Amino acid sequence: MIKMIDPQELKALEFIKEYGAKGVLQSELWKFLGATSRLGSRIAVKLEEDGLIRREKELNKGRWTYRLYYTKKEPEKIEWDTLDNCPCFLCSNLEICGIDKIITCKDLLAWMEESVSKKG
Repeated sequence: MIKMIDPQELKALEFIKEYGAKGVLQSELWKFLGATSRLGSRIAVKLEEDGLIRREKELNKGRWTYRLYYTKKEPEKIEWDTLDNCPCFLCSNLEICGIDKIITCKDLLAWMEESVSKKG
């Protein structure tokens, strides 16, 4: 199933991605988002469950925390027989889409879901 990502989760993911191989402490994510530790933890756990990041436990200044790393998740494989009715061809927001971006367009996701369900 193709999932939409919450805008706050997307913002968090982009922040984590910027840190590359060195990762970022979960507390830095909370500060960046202006979120409570509870909300920040929930966002990090959700991104981990979706396979978009990995969390590694780390002792930092005498306290246990997590370091967050971006994980490039391979998209679900979809074999296209046709591009009939693809909403992208008539989309006025096409310039914001691109390679290596998370899909947030509801019309495109619905079309992809329909395409996948027809296959399976």
